[in-house]
Amino acid sequence: MSVGKRLYQYAMLYKRTIILALALLAVAVGAELSGPLIAKQMIDNNILGVEKPWVETAQGTKGAVAYNGSWYKRSDRLEPGDDKGREVRVLQSGRSFYFLNQPLPVDGERTVQNGQMTVKTKSDTAVYPVTKLERKELMAFYKPEIPKLIRLMLIYLGFIAIASVFQYFQKLLLQSSANRIIQRMRLDVFKQIQRLPIHYFDNLPAGKVVSRVTNDTESIQELFVTVLATFVNSAIYMTGIFIALFFLDVKLAAVSLVLIPIVALWIVIYRKYASRYNHKIRSLLSDINGMINESIQGMSIIRAFRRQEETEKEFDKLNQEHFTNENKLLNLNSLTSHNLVGVLRNLAFVGMIWYFGGASLKAESVISIGVLYAFVDYLTRLFQPVTNMVNQLAKLETARVSAERVFELMDTEGRDVAEGVMPRYKGNVKFDNVSFAYKEDYVLKQISLEAHQGQTVALVGHTGSGKSSIMNLLFRFYDPQKGTITIDGQPIVDIPKQLLRQHMGIVLQDPFLFTGTIASNVSLDDPSISREKVEKALNDVGADKLLASLPKGYDEPVIEKGSTLSAGQRQLISFARALAFDPAILILDEATASIDTETETIIQNALDVLKKGRTTFIIAHRLSTIRTADQILVLHRGEIVERGTHESLMQLQGRYYQMYQLQQGAKVQAV
Repeated sequence: MSVGKRLYQYAMLYKRTIILALALLAVAVGAELSGPLIAKQMIDNNILGVEKPWVETAQGTKGAVAYNGSWYKRSDRLEPGDDKGREVRVLQSGRSFYFLNQPLPVDGERTVQNGQMTVKTKSDTAVYPVTKLERKELMAFYKPEIPKLIRLMLIYLGFIAIASVFQYFQKLLLQSSANRIIQRMRLDVFKQIQRLPIHYFDNLPAGKVVSRVTNDTESIQELFVTVLATFVNSAIYMTGIFIALFFLDVKLAAVSLVLIPIVALWIVIYRKYASRYNHKIRSLLSDINGMINESIQGMSIIRAFRRQEETEKEFDKLNQEHFTNENKLLNLNSLTSHNLVGVLRNLAFVGMIWYFGGASLKAESVISIGVLYAFVDYLTRLFQPVTNMVNQLAKLETARVSAERVFELMDTEGRDVAEGVMPRYKGNVKFDNVSFAYKEDYVLKQISLEAHQGQTVALVGHTGSGKSSIMNLLFRFYDPQKGTITIDGQPIVDIPKQLLRQHMGIVLQDPFLFTGTIASNVSLDDPSISREKVEKALNDVGADKLLASLPKGYDEPVIEKGSTLSAGQRQLISFARALAFDPAILILDEATASIDTETETIIQNALDVLKKGRTTFIIAHRLSTIRTADQILVLHRGEIVERGTHESLMQLQGRYYQMYQLQQGAKVQAV
């Protein structure tokens, strides 16, 4: 499905609000565009209407004007019952007005000399005696039109007020629905992130994912809030203007329609070149965000190894490339924005002047001054929405590229988060000839093992031997290519991942703590875990001894990743978290590798409590911590090469024996 259709689908989620906003917009545009038509009425009928035929009428007739002892009223203002006498005219020549005491059969070019008005047409010339009107006499003829002019001005002000009110509400509705669309889209993107398999994040840095959720959706918000609102507003505005132009003059309005294909072609050409730059810019922005995220997380390493200058150079290279592409897009926008609109506007006015010609300002012209004024006004207004649309092309293309990137993320195959509750299983785990590869080479080869409820199974081996991969498969972060894994006899591939993990707990070597408090990091804000349960879990793992010095105790604030706490404190909180959730299967992934000996003693005591009634898997480097394990599995290059208890493996004097002796020897030597 195309990007446009998908954006349209999101817009249709709030179609009622959007349709109402567009209806208000149509009313506002109609009210605003009434101005030139009202001005035409005022010019042709009320101001220049003084030149229309007047007839002599009775004294006291409503709307009649007194002149030289007689009363006159405009013939188009006569009402039933008014007396109608001979016809007279009030005519303009130059900047003066003259009274003609008779009808004017044919109008043409007028000149006045010595009280005689000469009217010249293409085929004839006529001379008429006229009397020049003084200002006071002329104003008398205009006086009946003043109330009508005031009424039309008030109507125009009313239309402006209506347009302002409707514009306010349409913008409010349109932008609020746009914000809701983006709110929904961000939620959908975040939900999709929860659905994605773990291996997706192996190849995409966190900063790039964050960029799609924040920067790219922000660009799409600009699309709905500004760009589409501008395009819709401009389209309705232009439609109204073209309707008014056809009402005024069909031929010239038809010529003006050529503007539409020019703008459409313009947009197509612009998008062709702008798309290339925008794809590059959005990609570079993701790279920049990814590098910033990585630099912040690795700040201690960067400073410890004095890599500040090198890191700055890498960032500067990305930043410079981003700047270069932004400038290229800026040049394109400058070439195809306001300047081109100005050229089109000037050409349109040249065409209008050529069409009307200088004769349009003469009395014999077939076009009235009011129509000419309205046409110029509408033509001027016509280019404002064109300018608005052209100025939004850059944002439109940026938003389209951002939408492509967001929808690419949302189209990645994932698994819906399963809802419901799974009964707590016993925790009997079996691996049957399991083989697994992250890419091509197998990191686990024909692994077979059994762990019964309440047993502790330790996994040992050198780095890269496959210890953590076994745990990744058990958690279903990945699924094996060969073999089966069962819990209580049921294949785990038949169990929804979220339900499977309901009864699993994990403690990592580098525990992850969320922003909040110590208590909230234990409960993870799960309503089923009470405050009493949180405190009991912390006390059971011995955290009360290490956390007692904190000012607020278990309500001590925790900032990102728990950087203000020691490694031992973070690890104890992680242990308490696992205990509070009461898992059937507990995994300790080198949980004691990064803590001191004193804290390890506290944790070893807590482990006895933690392991009761649970199947426990321990990935350990310190072999002294797993001497009491029910089963120890020694891995080498993805295969189990030894298995048994500590005593039996020591008697075997194989790899485990060598590793244990090496560690013991290292300790003795250190002492």
